Amino acid sequence: MSSSVRNLRLLALGLAVTGAAQAAQADDGLGAGDWLFRVRGLAVIPVEKGHDDQLNGKIALGDAYVPEIDMTYFFTDYVSAELIAATTRHSVKDKGSSAGDLNLGHVWLLPPTLTAQVHPLGRNRFDPYLGAGINYTMFYGSGGTQDIGGQKAKVEYDNRFGYAFQAGVNYQIDDSWFLNLDVKKLYLSTSAHVMVGGVEATRASVDIDPWLVAVGVGYRF
Repeated sequence: MSSSVRNLRLLALGLAVTGAAQAAQADDGLGAGDWLFRVRGLAVIPVEKGHDDQLNGKIALGDAYVPEIDMTYFFTDYVSAELIAATTRHSVKDKGSSAGDLNLGHVWLLPPTLTAQVHPLGRNRFDPYLGAGINYTMFYGSGGTQDIGGQKAKVEYDNRFGYAFQAGVNYQIDDSWFLNLDVKKLYLSTSAHVMVGGVEATRASVDIDPWLVAVGVGYRF
């Protein structure tokens, strides 16, 4: 066998091995150009601070547990962006006010949150990440407020921007499917206006600052 033929065969073998290694790497972990769509169970746990101006009660929001969908795009093996969408219903109370404990009914929150993420291990089946970003929370569907002084009461909330920090991990279970655990801390403030008979009876500036804890599965496209 001539040396030139032998060299060509060695070159072909080398290219085949390299191609196989690159293909295997492409299936190992998430990386540049990947989309990851997830469905998760989400717990929203407010850590609220704030008092109303007139009655000096403490505004308290209940926890909520809902399904959530999100998507992540990988710009590189190390940098991605995530957008989440979920809506949650929270009970609201004004505790310890001069009029006693008041039931302020409930309100729905829609807090789409966009974060930029860093993946320090790059393309890896075990993929921890850290992120930071912004959110805009919309309040809607408020109702169920108890009557105050014999008059119908209603609470209105101001929509606001906030910011978020997160930490989480993806774990690959096959070529396309991933498990995920994610924790976010949102810093969010709003003003709640208690309207009685169409007139503002009191208002409260409230820091809601919820923890968002999610666990679920994702699919890579």
